[in-house]
Amino acid sequence: MKKFIIRTIAFWLGILSFSCSPKEEKARITKDFTLDWYFKLGDHPEAVTDSVDFTDWRKLDLPHDWSIEGEFSEDNPAKPEGGALPTGIGWYVKTFSVEEVQNGKNISITFDGVYRNSEVWINGHYLGKRPYGYITFQYDLTKYIKYGTTLNMIAVKVDNSEQPNSRWYTGSGIYRNVWLTYTNSTHIDAWGTYVTTPEVSKEKAKVKIETAIKFGTEKTEQFRLVTQILNQQGELVVESEQVVKNSKSKITQQLNVESPELWDVNHPYLYRVQSKLYQDNKLIDDYQTPLGIRTFRFEAATGFYLNNKPVKIQGVCLHHDLGALGAAINTAAIKRRLVALKEMGVNAIRTAHNPPSPEFLALCDSMGFIVQDEIFDVWQKKKVKQDYNVNFKDWHQQDLQDWVKRDRNHPSVMMWSIGNEIREQFDSTGIAITQELTKLVKKLDATRPVTSALTENIPEKNYIYQSGALDLLGFNYKHEAYEDLPNRFKGAKFISSESVSGLMTRGHYDAVPESTLFWPPAHNQPFDGNEDLTVSAYDKVAAYWGATHEETWKTVKRLDFIAGMFVWTGVDYLGEPIPYPYPARSSYFGILDLAGFPKDVYYMYQSEWSSEDVLHLLPHWNWNVGDTVDVWAYYNHADEVELFLNGKSLGKQAKQGDELHVSWKVPFESGELKAISYKAGAVVKETVVKAAGKAEKIHVQLDKNTIASDKKDMIFCTVTITDANGVMVPDADNLVNFEVTGGGIIAGVDNGYQASMESFKAPYRKAYNGKCLLIIQSNGKKEPVLIKATSEGIQSIELKITTN
Repeated sequence: MKKFIIRTIAFWLGILSFSCSPKEEKARITKDFTLDWYFKLGDHPEAVTDSVDFTDWRKLDLPHDWSIEGEFSEDNPAKPEGGALPTGIGWYVKTFSVEEVQNGKNISITFDGVYRNSEVWINGHYLGKRPYGYITFQYDLTKYIKYGTTLNMIAVKVDNSEQPNSRWYTGSGIYRNVWLTYTNSTHIDAWGTYVTTPEVSKEKAKVKIETAIKFGTEKTEQFRLVTQILNQQGELVVESEQVVKNSKSKITQQLNVESPELWDVNHPYLYRVQSKLYQDNKLIDDYQTPLGIRTFRFEAATGFYLNNKPVKIQGVCLHHDLGALGAAINTAAIKRRLVALKEMGVNAIRTAHNPPSPEFLALCDSMGFIVQDEIFDVWQKKKVKQDYNVNFKDWHQQDLQDWVKRDRNHPSVMMWSIGNEIREQFDSTGIAITQELTKLVKKLDATRPVTSALTENIPEKNYIYQSGALDLLGFNYKHEAYEDLPNRFKGAKFISSESVSGLMTRGHYDAVPESTLFWPPAHNQPFDGNEDLTVSAYDKVAAYWGATHEETWKTVKRLDFIAGMFVWTGVDYLGEPIPYPYPARSSYFGILDLAGFPKDVYYMYQSEWSSEDVLHLLPHWNWNVGDTVDVWAYYNHADEVELFLNGKSLGKQAKQGDELHVSWKVPFESGELKAISYKAGAVVKETVVKAAGKAEKIHVQLDKNTIASDKKDMIFCTVTITDANGVMVPDADNLVNFEVTGGGIIAGVDNGYQASMESFKAPYRKAYNGKCLLIIQSNGKKEPVLIKATSEGIQSIELKITTN
């Protein structure tokens, strides 16, 4: 698995930064525009003038989320459902120079995401406003640019003050990357290529490429478009050349790739399309597009097929925040969680409930994830006071078109979702809106099915379904009704677009009754304020609208016509602590906790979804004499599991029927539990859980051994409190202090507990159930990173990380 990850990620993420042949002068320059911005909270309209005084402004690098830096409070306008963190208004300003040699070039700026209501000025000139916080947008700066030594000034107002505007944590600020692009006046347009593979076989793939060219002259001139397909090693596979006149702005070419390497979840092979535009044999533009050659389809009776092979979609839903980092995107952080999910056996992601970052999709392309790309959580009918419904009428068409054009060349994207639990499904307005949105998508990309995540599974009550526009019906929850869906929706294709909503706190184990708990027991039952804000990590507790992980997966696994499922959620996320009251401020639904540490149910999925040998025991083995402990084992590739307590066999257990784990009731006796799984009598795997002594040491495990000195790379340090023998102390809550010097800074700390009130930006963190997390970010210095972790009364630890 690790070799697979290294191989796939080693392929460039450089959709954003390809270069052309070294023999040719680069015609298009895309610069990282994230460094050295000024930032100030509050409303500062004077920032659009060149006389602004930056004395009391903060200097920082983007991406940036100011909300995550704040203090938790139930009184913050976003409320606990929005993460209980502050929002408000903030301004960003950046000054920059443009060399005189660039005079005559087109200069544009691209914002990958600003939350929200961004307004942008260049040298005092107003460029525009984009309300939606998850959309990528661009402005042409050319006619306002000053050249030479005179500084230019970009000013961005971000207004996230109108609250609540979301059902989850959004973050605030310029939280995704920003790019400055220089092109010649005649160039390939923004998102100007559209690559499809209308015919694919093992022998040959037809690749169709539509290229939109923006001409800088009205005078009739002749150009030459050379389109090349390069393989994963950068070698030329095939090319096509076409003469272009500026009377025609869209060019269509078709190239054949012989014996193509097909993109697959287990073999995510990426080609790239290189588009070169010439005038009088001079290269005037070069543009890069990812290409994955694959076929896929959904069948009503038998589900999903990738490259003509049946594949069960084993997916999770993900919100956009990155835990302690907030909404501020970071490629290393995204990769860390995707690696953990890939190792669990996940092959698909639903981007709930908004477009993701470009970096996220590039990773999904290179790592082999199927993506359901989703755009809206609401249309015209609101869910909270100030959500996207206030912008839908004026902005939905522009936002949807930009979304599809930006994402349609990613091979990982295989479904467009136009909405989640949209309230228009319950009235006739849903018919026309669904038809309009689907038509807009299909005009730009007809190669992927359009879906929407629905809650109403009675056809005559669901007006989105009645529109007849959807290619794929997604249903959220109500797994007990799945079996009857083909009878209700004749001829339809189905996917479980959202499922489970199991509630768990990592490493916490209560005495659990035999039957499943749904909490709260009644939808309207209030809390009395005295509840313990932890949930047992046994897969026994679910929100009132959902079901347990095992129960749901058994249904989806059994029904071939259900193409697969997206579990709510892959990772805990900030906000929506439902059904728990403040100080709970993040969700309980994840398979991984907010710090990225696996909960026990991770291993249930791994035993079902991956090819790894799995044998996982729960819970820990620190109990009281007289306790009877429910011991579970998740396993695969074996017939049975034998459990031993201090060397004495407690018998063998085998899964019966559709069971997904085995269990024993064990009277506690200090020492160790050992499980051995067998296949035809031969040992497959052994697992040991030992009782821990008192806390004695700090152990730190790094997710990698070197960090790049680029001010962006990160290292994630798992900090574990252990006894003298290195066994994790399962209830340890020691306060760990961190000191980081040299080539790194502390980017965040966490422990995964959903009701922790500690700052994510502090140089310390209490362990929760034995663990906490330290996130280190490069500060740009080419020096080793020195880490020191200390805690009162136990042995400290120091580490050195190499910088490259």
